[in-house]
Amino acid sequence: MTARESGQQMLAGKALCDESQPMSTISKHADIVAWRHDFHQHPELMYDVFRTAARVADLLQGFGCDEVVQGIGRTGVVGLIHGRQKGRTIGLRCDMDALPIFEASGVEHASLTPGKMHACGHDGHMAMLLGAARQLCATRNFSGTAAVIFQPAEEGGAGGKAMLDDGLMQRFGIGEVFGMHNMPGLAVGAFAIRPGAMMASADRFDIVIEGRGGHAAKPHECIDPVVVGAQIVSALQAIVARNVDPLEACVVSVTRFEAGSAYNVIPQSALLAGTVRTLAPAMRIFAERRLREIAGGIAAAHGAVARVDYVPGYPVTRNHAAQTAFAAGVAAAVAGAGMVDTATPPTMGAEDFSYMLEARPGALIFIGNGNTPGLHHPAYDFNDAAIAPGVEYWVRLVETGLS
Repeated sequence: MTARESGQQMLAGKALCDESQPMSTISKHADIVAWRHDFHQHPELMYDVFRTAARVADLLQGFGCDEVVQGIGRTGVVGLIHGRQKGRTIGLRCDMDALPIFEASGVEHASLTPGKMHACGHDGHMAMLLGAARQLCATRNFSGTAAVIFQPAEEGGAGGKAMLDDGLMQRFGIGEVFGMHNMPGLAVGAFAIRPGAMMASADRFDIVIEGRGGHAAKPHECIDPVVVGAQIVSALQAIVARNVDPLEACVVSVTRFEAGSAYNVIPQSALLAGTVRTLAPAMRIFAERRLREIAGGIAAAHGAVARVDYVPGYPVTRNHAAQTAFAAGVAAAVAGAGMVDTATPPTMGAEDFSYMLEARPGALIFIGNGNTPGLHHPAYDFNDAAIAPGVEYWVRLVETGLS
């Protein structure tokens, strides 16, 4: 039996929609799926998640949250659920925004807005946290407060930082914070986590090369920025191949090369743009320095000028050791120890939950999405079978952490 089949068999025995479960439980699972499909059909981008945030706030108020606050980090929502006794506060965070992608999943609940879709599973993340919030409001089997955090603009807009800048942690007294993201290729019902660097930093760069344009038949009278740019693209790969310890992680990718508009004209300038990913702050600083040196040196050797605009993005998503061990224990209680990878390899993708982990101790965990298309793919769809273990993870995390 494969790990995926094992996970699905385990989940089938525990699923909230199993025929052996009470009808009320089946109904509750159906509600969560319905919320997910509704979010999926109405995707919104970045901070413009007005419909989504309003729907989240309405549901939280209907569950009986003790306080629901909107507008944190422009369009973020926070719900507070108090336990039976006073105590500390744990934050549970999910993301709300979609991506500017034309959907090709073919599902009945596909996006109703052309050019926008939930291709990263944030619809599922919201649904799972809402399901947990409803159960926590109904049972309140804990001491302290659960703060459920619904964040905008994870996909490049640094919504997590915006919520922090609005005083998220201080205002609600959050002492620890936890996140969860689905992972295609990981068995449904399984979890994966690691202490330390879990996801990479993500910086971006623009390199504008100023040469001397002219007639393509007289290249000797020009300084060709296309030739300069091509050499810079090749040389940047030496940062990883020849400057970085093979045991370290670094990615330098040039993703845009724009120059010229005619067959017989050598252009005056060219633009290169791309991203740099690392798992360590020192490597991040080093990669930027080498990129500037290489671009400037090659341009100067040809008599051109290279202007580098390097913009730091999301920092490394770094899990704290104690909270990682705690989260792994909760996941094992949900799925079984054999379904929790506690040393999963880090990924070079990035997450703005990193900002929250810089502000407070906590951990990000991956939950299996099964054998589905990858994240940010037009055929991707969050797997509804992952909802049950996701809800149970959040509930157990609060009830165990605030016992």
